[in-house]
Amino acid sequence: MCKTEYAVCGNPHLLEGSLSAFLPSLNLAPRLSIPNPWIRSYSFDGKEEWEVNPLYCNTVREIYPYSTSNRLLNIVDMAIFDFLTGNMDRHHYEMFTKFGDDGFLLHLDNARGFGRHSHDEISILAPLSQCCIIKRTTFLRLQLLAEPEYRLSDVMRESLLQDPLAPVLTEPHLLALDRRLQLILDAVGKCIDTFGEATVVANDTAQPPSPAPDRAKLDI
Repeated sequence: MCKTEYAVCGNPHLLEGSLSAFLPSLNLAPRLSIPNPWIRSYSFDGKEEWEVNPLYCNTVREIYPYSTSNRLLNIVDMAIFDFLTGNMDRHHYEMFTKFGDDGFLLHLDNARGFGRHSHDEISILAPLSQCCIIKRTTFLRLQLLAEPEYRLSDVMRESLLQDPLAPVLTEPHLLALDRRLQLILDAVGKCIDTFGEATVVANDTAQPPSPAPDRAKLDI
């Protein structure tokens, strides 16, 4: 596996890699690719606004659909997922057009995840730390996975043992999940200390009202 045209070599013959799952064609399942409001700067010429403005979320909140739908809460969920996996490369997210503005986000292109187990890139949590909001269901699930009997690393380890490619993650990556989970809970705790739990923790268990016909479409 060691060739001059590759920048990586096996050790001695094993090589880390990633797998890809493909969605149905756009003809069968139309979807849109939407820029992440917290897209990272990919050049040395300057920084994105969120990287220099701690109040950036106030701007995002004024933009539809982040101003009225559950989209911003879904962005925070996505940031939490990316932080747990160490994925800094979330420049876009996708949505099926069939479900309109309140549809779920597709977390495609996770190839940069689980890279450096020893580094926790706190900036990935910017949507959470700047907006200080989180779904109640997400918060409760994170708290559960921090309990000794339901520790995230143990749950993941047990789940991945059933995979034909086991072990999918190395032990340092599994342990990094526990460390990063605690950092997420610390960030939520700071928000609650500042703004109060009623403001930070959004009740997403209530049945949302049906969207108006003219709003059930994606504009961006």
